[in-house]
Amino acid sequence: MSYQARSGRFGQMVSLNQLHAPLMVISTLLGLIGVMVLYSVAGGDFSPWAWQHAVRLAVGFLLMYAIANLDLRTLFNFAYPIFGVIFLLLVAVEIFGNTNMGAQRWLDLGFVTVQPSEFMRFALIMALARYYHTLHRNDVSQPFGLLVPLAMIGVPSLLVLGQPDLGTALMLAASGLGVVFLAGVSIRYFIGGIIAAIAAVPVAWNYLLDYQRERVLVFLDPERDPLGAGYHIIQSKIGIGSGGLFGKGLAQGTQSQLKFLPERHTDFIFAIYAEELGFFGSLLLILLFALLIFLIFNIASQMRHRFSQLTIAGFGFALSIYVIVNLAMVMGLAPVVGVPLPFISYGGTSLMTFMAGIGVILAMERQPMADLPK
Repeated sequence: MSYQARSGRFGQMVSLNQLHAPLMVISTLLGLIGVMVLYSVAGGDFSPWAWQHAVRLAVGFLLMYAIANLDLRTLFNFAYPIFGVIFLLLVAVEIFGNTNMGAQRWLDLGFVTVQPSEFMRFALIMALARYYHTLHRNDVSQPFGLLVPLAMIGVPSLLVLGQPDLGTALMLAASGLGVVFLAGVSIRYFIGGIIAAIAAVPVAWNYLLDYQRERVLVFLDPERDPLGAGYHIIQSKIGIGSGGLFGKGLAQGTQSQLKFLPERHTDFIFAIYAEELGFFGSLLLILLFALLIFLIFNIASQMRHRFSQLTIAGFGFALSIYVIVNLAMVMGLAPVVGVPLPFISYGGTSLMTFMAGIGVILAMERQPMADLPK
């Protein structure tokens, strides 16, 4: 199919069959799996979580389709302004944000409450992709060429860390550094950064909040506080282990139905999924994520422009670390840091940002030959 045909004519909307079908199908299927699990978590009831997730998924699909119709040059031209607007929203959270459970992370816009830190992840990826698109390749690893991207990553991450939201701050920084790595920055900077980070651990430890320190200690020894900080991970591993090969069946898991596992509809939703659908169901879910990530990186490898390559690959990298960290967290292989499982966990902002990210990929995939400024 020609670029002109796939892009539509005279400003007309492209049809769904002109977009990358596997990408749309898998991302939507993951969202529907989220609806199913949330229905099960509530004991076979669409209220209070499943129906809201379904509505958000429908809105997210429309958002994805709308973004997929955008011109590549529009995405390029608005990469910096979008980053700027989201950054201002992060600053607004510091001043006007709603406080819930000791954290000031949400902003009430009147008609909807949003978590700007989730939007910043993909705004950062696109802004960094534009920066490296216009930066000469010989300057990528020069010290002055690193100052701007490090500032773009560091300042928003520090704002999110102060909310406090350690998990999202780490994911934001990792997503940004992933784009820097994909842009071709010398590996010696990353090796030096890792060494510096390890050396700074004793200092950073003193700046962690009490509950954050306890999460690290509980990760090393969950039994040190089985009824307190270690309760989440102990109950999560019980749920995953009790699922067996085929699971206990939807709405039959004791961890969710007897409410042993807190946060079962958000960060720890995979533990419920594994308990009720077992090893084979969990394997299927992981394979769906793996296929989605493979498709994203495959699309990135076919892009002509550096902006498209880095945006798509950056999104794939961010999705990868979210899935890996969430699964490792609920299995007790990483400290609990409050990272949702993409498309599955309950949470409107998280779902919308991932669907919007898929929309950006769809828009870029159908316009591989569009002209962009150097």
